Amino acid sequence: MGDSPEAIRLDKWLWQARFCKSRAIAQRLVEGGAVRVNTVRVQKPATNVRVGDGVTIAYAGRVHAVRIVGLGGRRGPASEAQTLYIEVGALAAPLEPGPEPDT
Repeated sequence: MGDSPEAIRLDKWLWQARFCKSRAIAQRLVEGGAVRVNTVRVQKPATNVRVGDGVTIAYAGRVHAVRIVGLGGRRGPASEAQTLYIEVGALAAPLEPGPEPDT
Protein backbone atom coordinates (compact mmCIF):
# COMPACT_ATOMS: atom_id res chain seq x y z
CA MET A 1 0.00 0.00 0.00
CA GLY A 2 1.38 3.45 -1.01
CA ASP A 3 1.72 6.62 0.99
CA SER A 4 -1.02 8.48 -0.85
CA PRO A 5 -4.64 7.44 -1.32
CA GLU A 6 -6.09 6.66 -4.75
CA ALA A 7 -9.26 8.65 -3.98
CA ILE A 8 -10.42 11.26 -1.49
CA ARG A 9 -13.78 12.72 -0.46
CA LEU A 10 -14.75 15.72 -2.57
CA ASP A 11 -15.45 17.96 0.43
CA LYS A 12 -12.06 17.12 1.93
CA TRP A 13 -10.27 17.82 -1.36
CA LEU A 14 -12.04 21.19 -1.77
CA TRP A 15 -10.92 22.11 1.75
CA GLN A 16 -7.33 20.90 1.27
CA ALA A 17 -7.08 22.73 -2.06
CA ARG A 18 -8.28 25.87 -0.24
CA PHE A 19 -11.41 26.46 -2.29
CA CYS A 20 -13.29 26.50 1.04
CA LYS A 21 -12.25 27.75 4.49
CA SER A 22 -13.81 24.74 6.22
CA ARG A 23 -15.09 21.27 5.40
CA ALA A 24 -18.55 22.36 6.56
CA ILE A 25 -18.56 25.09 3.90
CA ALA A 26 -17.32 22.58 1.31
CA GLN A 27 -20.14 20.20 2.29
CA ARG A 28 -22.77 22.94 1.91
CA LEU A 29 -21.32 23.95 -1.46
CA VAL A 30 -21.55 20.38 -2.75
CA GLU A 31 -25.01 19.75 -1.26
CA GLY A 32 -26.21 23.00 -2.85
CA GLY A 33 -25.32 21.71 -6.32
CA ALA A 34 -22.48 24.18 -6.96
CA VAL A 35 -19.90 21.49 -7.79
CA ARG A 36 -19.52 19.22 -10.80
CA VAL A 37 -17.13 16.31 -11.15
CA ASN A 38 -16.36 15.32 -14.74
CA THR A 39 -19.33 17.46 -15.92
CA VAL A 40 -21.79 15.67 -13.60
CA ARG A 41 -23.40 17.72 -10.81
CA VAL A 42 -22.81 16.01 -7.49
CA GLN A 43 -24.63 16.66 -4.24
CA LYS A 44 -22.94 14.17 -1.94
CA PRO A 45 -19.88 15.53 -0.12
CA ALA A 46 -18.58 11.96 0.24
CA THR A 47 -18.23 11.56 -3.54
CA ASN A 48 -14.73 10.26 -4.23
CA VAL A 49 -12.43 12.17 -6.58
CA ARG A 50 -9.20 10.95 -8.14
CA VAL A 51 -6.20 12.40 -9.91
CA GLY A 52 -7.29 13.33 -13.43
CA ASP A 53 -10.88 14.23 -12.50
CA GLY A 54 -12.23 17.57 -13.65
CA VAL A 55 -13.95 19.69 -11.01
CA THR A 56 -16.05 22.78 -11.64
CA ILE A 57 -16.93 24.98 -8.67
CA ALA A 58 -19.37 27.90 -8.89
CA TYR A 59 -19.47 30.30 -5.96
CA ALA A 60 -19.14 33.98 -5.08
CA GLY A 61 -19.88 35.03 -8.66
CA ARG A 62 -16.99 33.00 -10.09
CA VAL A 63 -16.61 29.65 -11.77
CA HIS A 64 -13.41 27.65 -11.26
CA ALA A 65 -12.70 24.78 -13.63
CA VAL A 66 -9.76 22.67 -12.48
CA ARG A 67 -8.15 19.31 -13.16
CA ILE A 68 -7.01 17.38 -10.07
CA VAL A 69 -3.29 16.60 -10.19
CA GLY A 70 -2.81 15.69 -6.53
CA LEU A 71 -4.88 14.53 -3.57
CA GLY A 72 -2.77 15.86 -0.73
CA GLY A 73 -2.42 14.48 2.74
CA ARG A 74 -3.18 17.62 4.74
CA ARG A 75 -4.38 21.19 4.49
CA GLY A 76 -1.10 22.96 3.99
CA PRO A 77 -0.16 26.48 2.97
CA ALA A 78 -1.62 28.05 -0.17
CA SER A 79 1.55 27.28 -2.13
CA GLU A 80 1.08 23.58 -1.34
CA ALA A 81 -2.65 23.68 -2.07
CA GLN A 82 -2.00 25.10 -5.54
CA THR A 83 -0.04 21.96 -6.44
CA LEU A 84 -3.22 19.87 -6.10
CA TYR A 85 -4.86 21.25 -9.27
CA ILE A 86 -4.40 23.11 -12.52
CA GLU A 87 -6.85 25.70 -13.81
CA VAL A 88 -8.39 24.74 -17.15
CA GLY A 89 -10.26 26.80 -19.71
CA ALA A 90 -11.32 30.41 -19.57
CA LEU A 91 -13.76 29.84 -16.72
CA ALA A 92 -11.27 31.09 -14.15
CA ALA A 93 -12.24 34.68 -15.07
CA PRO A 94 -14.99 36.49 -13.15
CA LEU A 95 -18.48 35.98 -14.52
CA GLU A 96 -19.79 38.86 -16.58
CA PRO A 97 -23.36 39.98 -15.97
CA GLY A 98 -25.75 38.94 -18.72
CA PRO A 99 -27.75 41.38 -20.84
CA GLU A 100 -30.70 43.07 -19.22
CA PRO A 101 -34.03 41.44 -20.16
CA ASP A 102 -36.40 43.48 -22.31
CA THR A 103 -39.25 44.86 -20.25
